[in-house]
Amino acid sequence: MLDATDLLHWGHIRLLERAKSLGDKLIVGLSTDEFNAVKHKEAYHSYEHRKYILEAIRYVDLVIPETDWNQKVSDIKKYDVSTFVMGDDWKGQFDFLENDCEVIYLPRTIGISTTKIKGDLHFN
Repeated sequence: MLDATDLLHWGHIRLLERAKSLGDKLIVGLSTDEFNAVKHKEAYHSYEHRKYILEAIRYVDLVIPETDWNQKVSDIKKYDVSTFVMGDDWKGQFDFLENDCEVIYLPRTIGISTTKIKGDLHFN
């Protein structure tokens, strides 16, 4: 399971590729617009458009809506998830899931980030 972001770049694709290599099926938990509002995050694209983009990526087998912080445990059980994957910028935040599955934090791709792109384009 991996949580995707709004401004998709090649570092995200690389993360999805590495996550997919760890198992048979890659399920991506994608925050709904309503959940983003609760987190005080604003996405440029709607949930449906972000889901459409993710579904077009060959490494992604299934995209599921993430509606709150607490659903990860139930999703792991519902989808029989054996490995939960996040970028290492979240390191330690999901260790509580280790009772239900293996938790892996993958290193970020060097040289690219959403923050860098926004800065380069002067969106900050």
